[in-house]
Amino acid sequence: MRILALETSAKSVSCAVTEDGALLARSFQCTRLTHSRTLLPMVDAMLRNAELTTESIDLYAVAAGPGSFTGLRIGVSALKGMAWAADKPCVGVSTLRAMAQNLAHLDGALLVCAMDARRGQVYNALFEARRGAVERLTPDRALSLQELAEELKDDPREKLVLGDGAYLAQEHLTRCGIACTSAPAALLYQDAVGVALAAAECTPCTAQELAIAYLRVSQAERERSARLQREAKQTG
Repeated sequence: MRILALETSAKSVSCAVTEDGALLARSFQCTRLTHSRTLLPMVDAMLRNAELTTESIDLYAVAAGPGSFTGLRIGVSALKGMAWAADKPCVGVSTLRAMAQNLAHLDGALLVCAMDARRGQVYNALFEARRGAVERLTPDRALSLQELAEELKDDPREKLVLGDGAYLAQEHLTRCGIACTSAPAALLYQDAVGVALAAAECTPCTAQELAIAYLRVSQAERERSARLQREAKQTG
């Protein structure tokens, strides 16, 4: 099966094509340019250079959350458009699950996936690498660094922290006396290769059914809710 995957959940952006678990093509940027500007030109150049077409893709996959609200919308919207135009199935993959996939070869390691969720929290999930695969230990969740430290303090396994919140999490865990290391720079950030590899284990859906997993409401929605509550009190 040939899979085209997109990753736009944080400041890096990437796309990749795999075939039966083997990488055919990949493009990655972490330049702080907006994803709306970089993503589609990257996909187009990658496919042309690899002499591939959108019609030759069997499955379209995207990191569907958690992550940046704007980034996720860009990636999911772009993938929906491509899958719809090609009349092909698609898959929304957990950003954290895809992240762990790139370190599945580190047998026995506890993979602490962390994305900076602001407000003193991280988007997190824990996985264990086992013989080239990853076993999920927790659901995707948004929790405080202190809650994460409390959960990990008695776990004796080697801990590897990864994701755009890795340094933030590592600093806090170290202060709490929890030994951990960050993934190497080349494997630290979210990558579309992990999305493609994880997608092979997911149940496909239609472009219309594909949805984003935000985990929590956006700042704009929080502010709107607070404003409506204030207005309701004033009129009441």
